[in-house]
Amino acid sequence: MRNLMFFAAVMAGLGVYMAHSANRIETAKAQPVQVKMAAVQPQPKMVVSPNTRSVSLARDGRGHFQADARIEGRNISFLVDTGASVVALNETAAARIGVRPSRGDFNSTVSTANGSVKAARARLASVDIGGVVVRDVDALVLPDTALSENLLGMAYLSRLKRFEYANGRLVLEQ
Repeated sequence: MRNLMFFAAVMAGLGVYMAHSANRIETAKAQPVQVKMAAVQPQPKMVVSPNTRSVSLARDGRGHFQADARIEGRNISFLVDTGASVVALNETAAARIGVRPSRGDFNSTVSTANGSVKAARARLASVDIGGVVVRDVDALVLPDTALSENLLGMAYLSRLKRFEYANGRLVLEQ
């Protein structure tokens, strides 16, 4: 029975991986690339609109969106993750902004890509990305070993007027 469960878990993982790979390939096919070597200019990582409270983020080399946020007067780098329900910080980043949960505070179990892990609940007074500010944001602090990148999840994103992918950039608007 144990072997059957192991086999089922491996097959499920392989299925998820294959679906993700097929989606990436299909997306790449759907977006023709035209490059003129002399005209290629690096896109700025973040563009702040002076007329509205909006920020436009460029994809990084992996195709992900990174955002630099200001929390408690400190700059913290985030990976934008619409699949994360809260803002997730590793212990090192949390400590930089003055959030230092004790071992007993790690009493929430969360599921990650690497399995289940204990996390500590926190609340951030504000998260500011280029002037797009959300106050009173739910967050989780995870051990550094469980979270290599801080995640900007739906606790922030869902409180914006809109966030959308347009012209190769992620737009956050308040």
